[in-house]
Amino acid sequence: MLNTTTPLFETTGALARFGLDSLHSGTYIDGHGWGERDGRPVIDAVSPADGSVVAQVAASDAPDVERAITAAVETQRRWRNVPAPKRGEFVRRIGALVEENLDALAAIVCLDTGKSTMEAKGELREVVDMATLAAGQARMLYGFTQQSQRVDHRMYDQWLPLGVVGVISAYNFPAAVWAQNGFLSVIGGNTVVWKPSPRVPLTAIAIQQLVNVAAAELGCEGVFSLVIPASDDVAEQIVADTRVAMVSFTGSTRVGKHVAQVVGSTLGRRYQLECSGNNGCIVDETADLALAAKAITFGALGTTGQRCTSTRRVIAHRSIVDELVALLGKAFDQITIGDPRDHDTIIGPLIDATAVEDYRSALDRARQQGATVVYGGNVIDRPGLFVEPAIVTGVRPEFEIAQEETFAPIVSVLTYDSLDEAIAIHNDVAQGLASGIHTTNLTNLETFLSARGSDCGIVRVNMGTTGADVGSAFGGEKETGGGRTAGSDAWKGFMRRQSVCVNWGGTSAWDHLIDL
Repeated sequence: MLNTTTPLFETTGALARFGLDSLHSGTYIDGHGWGERDGRPVIDAVSPADGSVVAQVAASDAPDVERAITAAVETQRRWRNVPAPKRGEFVRRIGALVEENLDALAAIVCLDTGKSTMEAKGELREVVDMATLAAGQARMLYGFTQQSQRVDHRMYDQWLPLGVVGVISAYNFPAAVWAQNGFLSVIGGNTVVWKPSPRVPLTAIAIQQLVNVAAAELGCEGVFSLVIPASDDVAEQIVADTRVAMVSFTGSTRVGKHVAQVVGSTLGRRYQLECSGNNGCIVDETADLALAAKAITFGALGTTGQRCTSTRRVIAHRSIVDELVALLGKAFDQITIGDPRDHDTIIGPLIDATAVEDYRSALDRARQQGATVVYGGNVIDRPGLFVEPAIVTGVRPEFEIAQEETFAPIVSVLTYDSLDEAIAIHNDVAQGLASGIHTTNLTNLETFLSARGSDCGIVRVNMGTTGADVGSAFGGEKETGGGRTAGSDAWKGFMRRQSVCVNWGGTSAWDHLIDL
């Protein structure tokens, strides 16, 4: 269903709220302020909703990245001495500013990504929640005491800062991924150099403006820096520079493997990866099919299928597959597609022309291999990058569309006869992020949750595969990368562990051998 209602916000006013004019710098470094605009490569901030150039950004160059890392190293020497609860107050203030500016910031996210305002606000509320969680965790960076085998000795573990953390984020969640990684980094005593996707530069600049307000209020200048290079070669500096103690990367598996190789070649540095997800949901013969159809619709179509946790494969028991597909079609009919600035829009466009071509190509290859597109599957003839959600049946496990991550609103339907077969189909992909099962059968549920069940980092029961809860660890296995953000102990990934032994008794094990 296409939407054509009155726009929710006016573009010029939304940009002006964050000081975004026709050409803005993409570099912010403490002590240098916003970077130069003249003589730099220019990044066009293109709205996927209509293809218009909303604004332009002067890209960061190699000297900018060098200055950002140098400044972050210097600031970290001071920041590591700030008590962790004080660091948490800074993070909490950033979250409060995001909440105070939620509507205006959501407009920027809409312009950048094409998300509906509903989804943009949902992402920003996750930023606020993450700030609250991180601020609380800043008072709970626990070590633990051990019992020494030596008399009058005390042993304990403690957690210390790493140094500089490079956060490289993707286009689909331009605010939330930064918050997940950046807030945990900062409460751990690290400084952050952020390199967002150049496809969504405006959100990063708007957030940096709010960070600067909080930093000025609390004397925390320089903790967060921003660089937006136009080329991969310039961005590579963050990955290759040995002064960056940790690189947290969100994006494709191909680039993730490169990050792992470069960072891992310098022993002692760390990387954290959140890469691809080819998420499957089993629907068994006992499932509430209406609930399953609604949950799968949300999981598959949210963010126009451009989430790493999007539901891509539905593995349905043969006895209920036809009824389930019919219900999915009815649910899809009720999802309004349109300009994200319109009030009733639920899902917007894909991010760019390449994403549209990938959508078209994935469906064409599925047809060639023998699958059938039974719902949607067309590019919508209107300005912008809009496509119809698609349901593909007759998919076999070996088909490309079942093995690869299709970053689009496409659901592939596979069938099974036994639960063991369903689990084998589910696990027989390279990715291991999110998974789900719809069932009212306790044995089936517990089997899927057991060691011989889902091999993913996230399992959802009678839900869609999407939807982050900041209290739960987020991340996956296999080619997803193995990293974790959010959750009760994710801060440990952004700190180094140190074992301490204190001799408080004044004696030595060699006292009987040495007379001094």
